[in-house]
Amino acid sequence: MRKIPAKLASRLYDAAELIAERGLDGTKIDDIAEVTGIPKATIYYHLDGKNGVLEFLLGDILEMISSAVGVAVSGPEDARTRLRAAMLAQLGIMLEHPYLCRALMGDLGRVARLPELALAINGAFYQPIEQLLTEGVEDGSLRRVEDPATVAVSVFGAVTIAGLSVAIERPHEDPAANADRLTAGICDLVLDGLATRP
Repeated sequence: MRKIPAKLASRLYDAAELIAERGLDGTKIDDIAEVTGIPKATIYYHLDGKNGVLEFLLGDILEMISSAVGVAVSGPEDARTRLRAAMLAQLGIMLEHPYLCRALMGDLGRVARLPELALAINGAFYQPIEQLLTEGVEDGSLRRVEDPATVAVSVFGAVTIAGLSVAIERPHEDPAANADRLTAGICDLVLDGLATRP
């Protein structure tokens, strides 16, 4: 995949709604060219057809998530507060792009076969959350867990599935309000658990 100029990259997001509605198999490259205003030849020059378009969109949203989570985890607050901010950051980006989330759900099997995506998720979310879990023990805001890697994956899973569900069911609702609501619920589960308190 060649470097995509910013002007073209922003127009590719117009293809997300189309892919969400029809699925990647039901979407033709002609349709993508029409909805984005990007000539077919240009799409093929920069990307590997419609698979490349979906791969680009997912990679781009992961970069946005990585950047937002990076800002959240590097703040001056305690680790617990930064963990909440990281979850809110991921949800905020996802809910700003509901059609891309719907496209992701529709083609999850195809996405799972992109090894670069797994590496990107690891760098964008797993590693920063694992680091926060360690820092939380040090600053006293989080308890020690036996397997920080599994906990980081679990937090990512909870945030991702909640974000995808809302993006699919209510794509036109206010993203910021939904992100706040979901973060509160996820934080209640992740940070406080379900067990009764003594």
